[in-house]
Amino acid sequence: MKRLKVLFLCSHNSARSQMAEALLRHYAGDHFEAFSAGLEPSQINPYTRRVLGELGLSMEGQSAKSLLTYWGGKHHFTYLITVCSKAEEKCPLFPFATHRLYWPFEDPAQFDGSEEETLERFRQVRDQIAAKIRDWVREIEAAGLLAESA
Repeated sequence: MKRLKVLFLCSHNSARSQMAEALLRHYAGDHFEAFSAGLEPSQINPYTRRVLGELGLSMEGQSAKSLLTYWGGKHHFTYLITVCSKAEEKCPLFPFATHRLYWPFEDPAQFDGSEEETLERFRQVRDQIAAKIRDWVREIEAAGLLAESA
């Protein structure tokens, strides 16, 4: 079996989808090819880079990408996972994925607090995404949908 391709989608591809991409690669990169995109891409939030760096995950070479990067049939994904309500609502159809999942997470970039409070909010969302990914990978594994490790 080859690795399953997963595209994480959110509104700006600056926080949640970037975290999900990095965390899936970290936890199960031998079973999945992870990608991320946004409906209106901006820049990766510095707090995103910081909280992933705390786990030893590098964001070097990563940038915010548009969903249009993956449009047109050049890419086909096993899963499209929307991680925010805006992406779920504004992208009702994506014909280049076999399965679609909706995992809504709070947007930590919308939090208005001190630097330390904002950093803590990013950590909370990162940890929620990490837990969801670990649980989901276990479910996929239990269903026998993952390639055998070499």
